[in-house]
Amino acid sequence: MTVKKSSVAEILIEALPYIQALDQKTVVIKFGGNAMVDETLKSSFAQDIVLLKQVGVNPVIVHGGGPQIGKLLEQIGKKSRFIEGMRVTDDETMDVVEMVLGGQVNKQIVSLINGHGGRAVGLTGKDGGMISARKMKLEGNDAETNDLGQVGEVAAIDPAVVAMLDHGDFIPVIAPIGVGSDGSSYNINADLVAGELAKVLGAEKLLLLTNTPGVLDLEGNLLTGLSSAETLCLIDDGIIHGGMLPKVRCALDAVNAGVRTSQIIDGRVKHSVLLELLTSTGVGTLIKGHAGEEAS
Repeated sequence: MTVKKSSVAEILIEALPYIQALDQKTVVIKFGGNAMVDETLKSSFAQDIVLLKQVGVNPVIVHGGGPQIGKLLEQIGKKSRFIEGMRVTDDETMDVVEMVLGGQVNKQIVSLINGHGGRAVGLTGKDGGMISARKMKLEGNDAETNDLGQVGEVAAIDPAVVAMLDHGDFIPVIAPIGVGSDGSSYNINADLVAGELAKVLGAEKLLLLTNTPGVLDLEGNLLTGLSSAETLCLIDDGIIHGGMLPKVRCALDAVNAGVRTSQIIDGRVKHSVLLELLTSTGVGTLIKGHAGEEAS
């Protein structure tokens, strides 16, 4: 029992400098992948967020929900169609997206966090005009074939609502739905929303939860502590490719805009957020910008 207590004390002491460094700092976390569908991982994520808020960190959550959207569309007999990995979103599909992201998934996350003693508030990007969106247009001459419908990209973010919640000791939980200048709703990739939000809020860190360990080299070893230049070299050499590429570009964009570090972490690991933020080893790939390099 004495050894066990000593080990717990050592863990807490290891976390102390990280807690001090993150005191009153904003951390934007994109919640998605297996962590959103596995009950144990969902609960551990909620606990992580409540603990972070309790020790003085300001977590801001942006969540996805692609599998849940696909499941409901299948239940109502509507077939999903994808172009370049993005779901074509007509009016009927957008109604489902808003129902699932803004209702079902968002409220589940809020309930989980509140169930562990937190004070979460659910939002969509439409609330308070937070996320102004524009229609995403793919490259190519055939505009009709490449039309994604109501799939958008971030035009601008007004952080006032999030800042107000942070100052009131609430935890914002945001569904990535924006509003166009004509009042239309747009479905936006959650990684992109998290990255843009991190930049606008001047966040200390951006965390992107994935279903992989992080960025791997050709031998399958985890790479971390990467500078922007090193990350670009890995892209040029083809080591970073496929589905990891847009996440890494999102992380790079954030650190190049002033976010101190971006972390792509393994959301399949229980308590991955705490392990990445409050321990020396972490559970993912850390990419640092100029501010992060100066601090390291």
